[in-house]
Amino acid sequence: MQDDLLRIPCVIMRGGTSKGPFFLASDLPADPTERDALLVEIMGSGHPLQIDGIGGGNTLSSKVAIVGPATRADADVDYLFAQVKVDTALVDTAPNCGNMLSAVAPFAISAGLVAARDGETRVKVHNVNTGKIIEARIHTPRGEVRYQGDATIDGVPGDAAPVFLAFHDAVGAKTGRLLPTNAVMETIQGRSATLIDGATSAVILLAEEFGLTGSETARSLEANDDFARQLESIRREAGLRMGFGDVANSVLPKPILIGAPAKGGDLAIRYFTPLTCHTSLATTGAVTVAMAATVAGTVVNRALNNWSAPAELTFEHPTGRMTVRVENQASGNVPVVYVMRTCRRLFEGSALVRRKA
Repeated sequence: MQDDLLRIPCVIMRGGTSKGPFFLASDLPADPTERDALLVEIMGSGHPLQIDGIGGGNTLSSKVAIVGPATRADADVDYLFAQVKVDTALVDTAPNCGNMLSAVAPFAISAGLVAARDGETRVKVHNVNTGKIIEARIHTPRGEVRYQGDATIDGVPGDAAPVFLAFHDAVGAKTGRLLPTNAVMETIQGRSATLIDGATSAVILLAEEFGLTGSETARSLEANDDFARQLESIRREAGLRMGFGDVANSVLPKPILIGAPAKGGDLAIRYFTPLTCHTSLATTGAVTVAMAATVAGTVVNRALNNWSAPAELTFEHPTGRMTVRVENQASGNVPVVYVMRTCRRLFEGSALVRRKA
């Protein structure tokens, strides 16, 4: 076609409670600066609605997955996650996204990067952001990916085929240590906090110390300007203590608020991304809270009355619940956390960008 637009193949997929375009690494520039500039153009960032791009005007729908051949012998594919800011023309590749991760294996099989087996296919995904390996298990009857099924997750309408994710080494995603400050609990600006680096880096706080329950709606928390200022101030101090420096333009560490359950679960959780409250719960956030639960003395462990694995934990979030399974591994002292997600392929085609960009 003769025009002034460039066409970059992509597939838009929903992964868990997030969605965004999936690209083959070979279809994007290898240089990170050029790649990020291209992603900003594709998503339409710098405008609250991302009106001139394919982003959804929300942090949960302004995400990108870049998938390619594995660069490690113990993995099947590489997966680089990019959080593309909505209002500003910035791309953050510091964190992982476990929800988008749930669509990586199906995408990789369809792209010819992994051969499917009859019945079930296990794909070891190397998350480039954190250097961790996560195993995805998906249904592939007759060697074909299936998206339709009877599994459901809160925050997503309808049902779909399940995707099982096993986080075997959810420790030290960015710092290499589960507790970057070596403290199970510390005080930041008068609030009890656990600074933890699990599947994602986070500062976990008690809702009651802000005069909250942890069961508030996402909208009401975002409308509470005083609380938002306090939370961001604590998050930035946590970033300094964890060795990240000034985190004003980074999504890490993520603030996580926990409270007493209100609907029969184990904990109420409000997860921030980091300035807006997640409408459900990030997979990496759930895994990180579960890891914190296994460490005596953390705010999570204390809230759960010295809980220990193996067992399940059910977390209440703004649109429902998420259950994770924590088990002790046969070797090593790091528990493995299992999470069930779903995904769906939504669109196949090309992202169009201006040649001058």
